[in-house]
Amino acid sequence: MDYYAELYEYLCSISNQYNFEKIKKAFDYANEMHEGQFRKSGEPYISHPVAVAKIVAQMELDTDSVCAALLHDTLEDCTDKTDSPTIKKMFGADVCELVQGLTKLVDIYFEDREEESVENLRKMFLAMSKDIRVIFIKLADRLHNMRTLSAQPSEKQRSIALETMHVYAPLAHRLGIQKIKGELENLSLRYLDPIGYEEVKNDIDHRYGENRDFLENAQNQIAEKLNAEKIPYSMNGRVKSIFSIYKKMYNQGKSFDEIYDFYAIRIIVDTELECYTVLGLIHEMFNLIPGRFKDYISTPKPNLYRSLHTTVIGRHGIPFEVQIRTWEMHTVAEYGVAAHWKYKTGEQDKENLAEKLKWIRTLVETERGDADNDEFLKPLKIDVFEDEIFVFTPKGDVISLQSGATTIDFAFAIHTEVGNRMTGAKVNGMIVPIDTVLQTGQIVEVITSSSPKGPSKDWLKIVRTSEAKNKIRQWYKREKRAENIVEGKAMIERELKSFGKSYTDAQRDEIVSNISSRIGMTTVDDFYNSLGYGGMSISKVLPRLRDEFTRIVSPIVEEKAPDVSANFMADIVKKPSGKGNQSVIVDGVDNLQIRFAKCCNPLPGDNIIGFVTRGFGVSVHKSDCPNAVSGVKNESEKERWIPVRWSEYSIAKSNSESGFETILQIYADNSLTVIAELSNLLNDMKVQVNGLNTRVIQGKKQQLITVNITCKNTTHVSSILQRIRKLKDVDDVTRGFS
Repeated sequence: MDYYAELYEYLCSISNQYNFEKIKKAFDYANEMHEGQFRKSGEPYISHPVAVAKIVAQMELDTDSVCAALLHDTLEDCTDKTDSPTIKKMFGADVCELVQGLTKLVDIYFEDREEESVENLRKMFLAMSKDIRVIFIKLADRLHNMRTLSAQPSEKQRSIALETMHVYAPLAHRLGIQKIKGELENLSLRYLDPIGYEEVKNDIDHRYGENRDFLENAQNQIAEKLNAEKIPYSMNGRVKSIFSIYKKMYNQGKSFDEIYDFYAIRIIVDTELECYTVLGLIHEMFNLIPGRFKDYISTPKPNLYRSLHTTVIGRHGIPFEVQIRTWEMHTVAEYGVAAHWKYKTGEQDKENLAEKLKWIRTLVETERGDADNDEFLKPLKIDVFEDEIFVFTPKGDVISLQSGATTIDFAFAIHTEVGNRMTGAKVNGMIVPIDTVLQTGQIVEVITSSSPKGPSKDWLKIVRTSEAKNKIRQWYKREKRAENIVEGKAMIERELKSFGKSYTDAQRDEIVSNISSRIGMTTVDDFYNSLGYGGMSISKVLPRLRDEFTRIVSPIVEEKAPDVSANFMADIVKKPSGKGNQSVIVDGVDNLQIRFAKCCNPLPGDNIIGFVTRGFGVSVHKSDCPNAVSGVKNESEKERWIPVRWSEYSIAKSNSESGFETILQIYADNSLTVIAELSNLLNDMKVQVNGLNTRVIQGKKQQLITVNITCKNTTHVSSILQRIRKLKDVDDVTRGFS
């Protein structure tokens, strides 16, 4: 297949302004670098960069963006063939910086997958803050990966889909790129809840089939009116996307029949004045549903979206939404900031665009190691479905905030110094408490002091936006360093004393030094400072603190060898190294080869028993495991069942980021949303899911969901079970046997 000919033909259909010589050079180089590499689908790897370049071109980005799309995997996947200086020399500094911004951190060791994921996202956002084209290309890359996700193993499908739903779809939404956002959401849902996806899809096909002529008749009726008024227009009808309907059913608990804005008609005209003229004509022709009119032209969304929305009643009492916008508004609605990046070139335009993108800078203001991973991820996991509010300054400027924001959030949205000097607030001219939650349409005034003492730490519990939290923490980091260090030291001392064993100052200093180095702090004082002002929570440090304390202060002491029968002593296989990090021990025998039985997946806290296998070490079972119960009764092998116990290391391990596998068996209603609810719950609890299967229970309106998870111990799994039982469609949940 001639991939370049396909790309060339597509680019020509978009624009004749591309530098085709440079693009051909980038294609040839990428093709050479990826020679011999294939995708999971079996296609030559070059098919992927070409597909990404076509999506980038669809957003009408420039030649350098297309070249970067073609080269985006070369630095990561072809390290033995090329490097950044070569890319820069061949294609220029701009292309090189774009490719670097799209390249993952492949040469750095990370302690866990979450840390690696966060650092790669942080790197991408740092590059994005310098050149917004980085995220456009990354979204194109993710979109093509989602389109071809069926070639991946099921575990990876779910992992990639979950990341897409929580990070990349919200990013596309925040940037106003609705065309990509909608497709990412639908594709993600297809892998996260395939049953729910298919049921909604079938319902849509059924209802649309019953009313197939409804949209056509409504459009004809509107067209007749617009033609009579001699208003030039373009019009199309559509039904809501699968994910939009699924989300309403999940978020609002609605049945499919309760989704009223199932149909929509979009009208595109030439001028803003014509938008309002058409709106008036629509309201003359159809009955308006009260409370369903939104003017996003006079008050645009934060992602630059502008349009008029109204919902009216059509033939046979069927409601439908009408969206009215100009061609420029439509381009921005489809491609958001990408459209503004291309078309807005004046200084004032650039300044306005920079203001709209200031949230990106907020994400990279905090240095690595300065805040918890979930604090960094929180603004990325934007709730796409959460309403935004729009409030006004006394001068009439519109400030957009997320729902639930307070007057403090408003103050920091105006300016950092306004927030730092804040002493009170007025809403609609009346003095209100500073924790007052704001509503759309209110006029908010911040009362400031000329001699500020700075924000209160208690504000961190009040504010809703990540921007406000970051700015408050930054003030304490900068202005209260000495006090923070003292507080941080006191927090560490309290935790160390709670371990119940004495330690020396030298041991404490070694423990703290090791931890601060592992999390990327330059000095120990920086570590104490971060704890003191709240940039890092002590709960996040605690597992590492316990691990270091166990290793340095109270290492495991060897005990006498057990009295084990010589008949099978030779079958106990020892590991060559790893002293002191044995999860389960047979008293006195060190460095055993241990494996946890998959039939029952024991956890620290369970009563356990060991079985000496032939050549594979000791297999550890729960004492009530059916295999263990029957095995102990078997005369020929009962002497191979030996007493074992959890070691101190297993307790330290269970409190660290690593853990143990176990099986959950969940009995739930045949609901459309239960899989999504379960996935979201486990994700929120930061529980790693290793596998998930469902089957319908014959003769009952129930399904059995079997989930393989990684958890810490019996206490941890109990809390997980307790949270799952609270899901509305779950009837029962237990730890199961494989």
